[in-house]
Amino acid sequence: MLNKLIEHKFKILIAVLIIVCFGIIRALENRIFYDPFLIYFESDFKDLPFPEVDPLKLFFGLLVRFILNTILSLLLIYTLFQDLEILKFSTLIYGFFLVILLGMFFIILNYFPEANWLLFYVRRFIIQPIFVLLFIPAFYYQQQNLKK
Repeated sequence: MLNKLIEHKFKILIAVLIIVCFGIIRALENRIFYDPFLIYFESDFKDLPFPEVDPLKLFFGLLVRFILNTILSLLLIYTLFQDLEILKFSTLIYGFFLVILLGMFFIILNYFPEANWLLFYVRRFIIQPIFVLLFIPAFYYQQQNLKK
């Protein structure tokens, strides 16, 4: 086991650095991104109306955050698996989810003012690197099954 760790020390170092970058994005989110929902969702938002937003600034803030998380996620996936097919597939899936989630976010924001919880969870998938937590075990499982 220790030999495996030593053999893959560069991979582990890169993976740790990428995870630290995720943490930095999270720690600096208030300063880097325009997102009035950061404060809104920290409060008791269940019965509150959505805050006033600048739709264009909000769109670009969410887009930049999603892209940063996606780039880091793709780097992590490639670091762990070193497979271009997995990287291409992941890029395609991230692009698909970008369109779907941002569309859902603004539809909910504009047409469903009572859907606070739905907006909360859609936004969570946009601003957090949740997909990488799903993709890594899935790709690992797939690789293990292909070896059998």
